[in-house]
Amino acid sequence: MAALRITNTHIHTFTAAHVPRYYPHPALYVFKRVPGLVRGLAWLLRVAGHPAAETLERLLQFQKEAYRGGQAEIFASVRRQYPPDTRFVVLPMDMAPIGHGPVEADIEAQHDELSRLARSDAFRGSVIPFASIHPDRPGAAAEVRRVVERLHFRGLKLYPRLGFPPDHPVLMNEIYPFLVEHDLPVMSHCSRGGVRGRDVSVHAADRFTEPAAFIPVMRKFPDLRICLAHLGGVEDWRRYAEDGIDPDDPAARAANWQVAIRDMITSGDWPNLWTDISYTLFRFEENIAFLRLFLSGGARAEALSRRVLFGSDFYMTRQEALSERAVCFRLRNALGEETFRRIAETNPEIWLGERGGDA
Repeated sequence: MAALRITNTHIHTFTAAHVPRYYPHPALYVFKRVPGLVRGLAWLLRVAGHPAAETLERLLQFQKEAYRGGQAEIFASVRRQYPPDTRFVVLPMDMAPIGHGPVEADIEAQHDELSRLARSDAFRGSVIPFASIHPDRPGAAAEVRRVVERLHFRGLKLYPRLGFPPDHPVLMNEIYPFLVEHDLPVMSHCSRGGVRGRDVSVHAADRFTEPAAFIPVMRKFPDLRICLAHLGGVEDWRRYAEDGIDPDDPAARAANWQVAIRDMITSGDWPNLWTDISYTLFRFEENIAFLRLFLSGGARAEALSRRVLFGSDFYMTRQEALSERAVCFRLRNALGEETFRRIAETNPEIWLGERGGDA
């Protein structure tokens, strides 16, 4: 069997310079600027035997990544967790317009730094850069065109929880036609957690982000390859495991995003709909048995396995106990070589437009 080349379809390298000054709350600004305060508080809680100590220590690990330096330093820290020929889809985020204060480096600077990372001698061939867009920003579509046409970016990251629907007019009229013309895919955040615009309610954020919100997009652009990340997210996986799905409630399956995504993919109605398992599988013990069964045995599992992508969501995963390397090895062992190769090599190449046909 040929050597496996892994493509991790979901990582981040944005730094503290790209995060709004007062996110997630103005009261936490001093803790962001002085990491030693978090470290000291975690130590005191551990001495006191408080369970929050572990959570704070993981937050500190996450914070250390954001303040590590530039995107190159952050990328180097994840690259060492994988085989040397692994490729990474790097997903920036435009958080300047979301109402949590200014950012030190705007999206243009973030894109340009990512481009330099992708073209650097040290990481050439390892970085697959995607663009980010907040469609309410003036000139947003022009910036996407710039990084695709001039900097050769390979796709687009959406984050609807920031405060916009996936069928926003700028996206529908300018961006999606451009992506279809250039045969480029979309990665969209699709879980109930994550960053939210300051003036965006939880209800509105969920309506913007839920799988059904993409149906108008897929109807109008059936050739656009869309990945709904996180296979619904850890909260919906937890609800699936603990609460189940009421067979007498016709709306129950659509209400659980994990189930909804699986149903949409296996229905055959949306042949260019994909999902990834980023972050979700860092709750490994809770979720791996379900994933293994979802991807093995029968026509439904076969259809789903052709549309699942391997991704990790680094460095968001610094908040979890397992390392990138540990999850990757455990996942490969649990799924078996054939299935792991499909989701980590074959499927990403198809989704990125590098190989034709099906998985």
